[in-house]
Amino acid sequence: MKGINYLTNSKGEKTAVVFDLKKYKEELEDFIDGLEAASRVNEPAVDFEKAVNKIIKSKSRGVSRHHKKIS
Repeated sequence: MKGINYLTNSKGEKTAVVFDLKKYKEELEDFIDGLEAASRVNEPAVDFEKAVNKIIKSKSRGVSRHHKKIS
C-alpha cells in the first residue's frame, strides 16, 4: 500500500509501521482517538451537568491554574 511501510527485525517480523502523514493524517488521528476512548472504557462516568457546572464555577472565580485575574 502506498504511504505505508513496515519496519522489521532481524527475523523479518514486522515490529513497527510508518505512515505518510500527508496521506493518512486524518485516518491516524481517528484511529488514535479510538484507542484513547477504548483505554478509558473502565473509567467512572462523569455526569455532564455536574462537569459543566464545575467548569462554570471555576471560570466565575476568575482564576485558572495558569492565569490570575488582573483587576
